[in-house]
Amino acid sequence: MITKDQLKEVVYEQLGMSRNLGIVRSIDPTLVTCPEILVLTGVRRCGKSTLMQQIRAQREDKDYFISFDDDRLLHFTSDDFQLLYDVFVEEFGVQHTFYFDEIQIIDGWERFVGRLYKQGDKVVVTGSNAKMLSRELGTMLTGRHVTQEVFPFSFKEYLGLRSMSYQKSDFYTTEGRAFLANAQDQYLKEGGFPQYLQTGVREYLRALYNDIIYRDIIVRHNISSDKPLKETMYYLISNATHLFTYNSLAKAVGVKSSETIRDYIGYMEESYLVGQLNRFNYKVGEQVKSAKKCYFIDNGLVRQIGFSFSENEGARLENAVWLELRRRGGELYYYKETGECDFIVRNEGRITAAYQVSVSLKDENTRRRELAGLLAAMEEFALSEGYIITRDETEEVMCENGKLIHVLPFYKWVL
Repeated sequence: MITKDQLKEVVYEQLGMSRNLGIVRSIDPTLVTCPEILVLTGVRRCGKSTLMQQIRAQREDKDYFISFDDDRLLHFTSDDFQLLYDVFVEEFGVQHTFYFDEIQIIDGWERFVGRLYKQGDKVVVTGSNAKMLSRELGTMLTGRHVTQEVFPFSFKEYLGLRSMSYQKSDFYTTEGRAFLANAQDQYLKEGGFPQYLQTGVREYLRALYNDIIYRDIIVRHNISSDKPLKETMYYLISNATHLFTYNSLAKAVGVKSSETIRDYIGYMEESYLVGQLNRFNYKVGEQVKSAKKCYFIDNGLVRQIGFSFSENEGARLENAVWLELRRRGGELYYYKETGECDFIVRNEGRITAAYQVSVSLKDENTRRRELAGLLAAMEEFALSEGYIITRDETEEVMCENGKLIHVLPFYKWVL
């Protein structure tokens, strides 16, 4: 049981904390101004709380704020929300905007937030577990919320944090391209977790990884032994971007059931640590049965864990392209029929884009393979243009069938 005085202590101490708002994160302003509940989701420590504070700083209306990621709120339950509401009103008067950080920690939170919505109040919440949020949002809050997934820093945000300015002319000068390619190489190694980029302390990323594994997966899902889960993670990182099946992975890591492997990867997805890619097929059942690819939420995070992923430039580049496509929205698949294509993007029921990833096309065999795979996908889905993302090569390839392939560096594509 929590008391009113304890809540006042937490609210006032959190209110008095100094916060560095850092690099401005981008968000559609209509999500902030619309009446629906705004849900900011994403992996731990990617900047959700900072984005929430940036939203608060940009709005002129007065508000209430509390973060539930506080050991003093360990015994806070859904029954205490009314007491918290009373504290807010008594101490700050009547306001109509509420900010709740890491609210998914409190079971049953959606009922209280739903009541605020019915009263006409604006509510912004953050959370770090996709399944819990989707379950709660899909029941009590159906049709009452909008969602923004927050990611570790993009390359543009990384440059801003490093105080590296660029201009359009840098894409076309030898010196400018070298500067951007070198900065890009560092980004592909360091990743985008804000605090790590500010401190450079490698142990921070290892501790973050362990927090996700233990607190978001092992404890939450009551896993009795951590070894099989860690072995699964080891294999996935060591074979990032490669095809696998649940059966083949189960055999590789010594787990008896492919269902267990499927559950493990599902738990990793819920915590935003990884994302699976299915082979595209118009039949959903075939997609589910197909071999998968696995990608990771941050290159720097998996590099610091110390697995072989850290030395694979191609895997790092492909992983970064996956993450950027996730940022841009749409459903992602890989294509494998008459040829192979790394990513195809589906929007509103149709395939709208195809991307191939290759560090370099200078090797003739590599060039033929990558062009053929991309063209096969473009033919399949009647796309007039396609993209090959490289480290630092630029080219326009006009094919005999009239299709245009844009070859461009990762840095130019994302900037």
